[in-house]
This record gives sequence, C-alpha cells and structure tokens, in this order.
Amino acid sequence: MKSLSEIETTSKRASRAVGFSWGIAEEIAKGIRLLELFGLPGIQNLNQYYKLINKKNFKTLSVIHKNNKSNGSSFCPIDLGVKFIDQVKTIENLKRVSITKIAYPILFLPFLSRSSDIVGKKILLKFEKNTFLLNFNVSILANYSKKKIPLLASKAEISFIENKDIFSEKEWKNLYKLSENTFVEETESLKQGAAGAGLTDND
Repeated sequence: MKSLSEIETTSKRASRAVGFSWGIAEEIAKGIRLLELFGLPGIQNLNQYYKLINKKNFKTLSVIHKNNKSNGSSFCPIDLGVKFIDQVKTIENLKRVSITKIAYPILFLPFLSRSSDIVGKKILLKFEKNTFLLNFNVSILANYSKKKIPLLASKAEISFIENKDIFSEKEWKNLYKLSENTFVEETESLKQGAAGAGLTDND
C-alpha cells in the first residue's frame, strides 16, 4: 500500500509534468492526499484527467458568480478550485452558487475543503445524486453513488452552511448544570495555594 507521503510527492511531480506551476502542483498534491485519506478515488481521477488535459480544451473561469454556465467545454476542476479559494471571501457572501459542466468534479472537492477552513464554515456540494459535506478541511462526509462518481457534474450547487449548535438550549443547560458538580468552592487555603500566592518581592 502506498503511503500518503508517496501519493502526495508523485501527484505533485505529475502535476508539474503536465504543465502546472510548482505552487499549483503542490496544492493539487495536497488535495489528492486528502481524497485518498478519506477513501475517495483521487489518484484514479487525476490519472484520467491528465490523459485528456492536453487533448481537450477545458474551460477556465476568471470570476465566480452566483450562476456560472458553460455552453461549450467543461470547466477545469483544478483551475476552478484555485479560483474558488482565491475568491472564497467574496463567494461566501453569495451563500449559494451553481456551476454547470465541471469535469472530474472529485478533483474539485479538496479546494472546497480548503475553502471551508478559510471561511470557517461547512460547505455543501451537490451534483447529480451525489452530496459532499466539507468540514473545515478536517473531514469529508459523503453520500454518493456506490457505482461510480461521474466524470462530469452537469450542474453543481455549492452552499455555505451557517454555523449553529445542533443541540437545544435546554440540553446545554442540563449538561452545564451537571458539570457544576465538579466546581470546587474557593476556600482560604485554596487562595493561598493559587498561582502566584506566597511569592515575595526581592527587589
């Protein structure tokens, strides 16, 4: 079994070999490492994409708007991912964006994962019948077809999820009340032994 370090190093070199800068290649490699860590087919999709990258005219997107459509070629998932990270502070204000025709959408996931960490919000990606929840670049929760993740997202929807507690205020108060049983009432002896107590000034 290949180590995550091997996966990252080889992905980086392969990405540079097909024409990406070393900086972008490093970002791609980190993304592939993340996908493989969570059991998603990063190497497989990257291999397939790189076989076509110089044969097909994949589209780039300068500015990401609320609705983004391509009437021609599919969007490059890597260029799209880099642009998403660069513009995520602005995109966050849109709350939800849609993008048509993303090639190899699994390769777009790690960039959304990084973006989630940057803005401090979970990001939800939906395309076809697949759903991916990106959690602050720490985990990816997925509900996708066990047959095969499609090589084209005909229409992808990306949503920023506002942070909120999943428990009720009553549940929190009950738990907090229970935690109060560990509180120790401050006594004179505790005050004497507290940090800094008993120190003398020798100046």
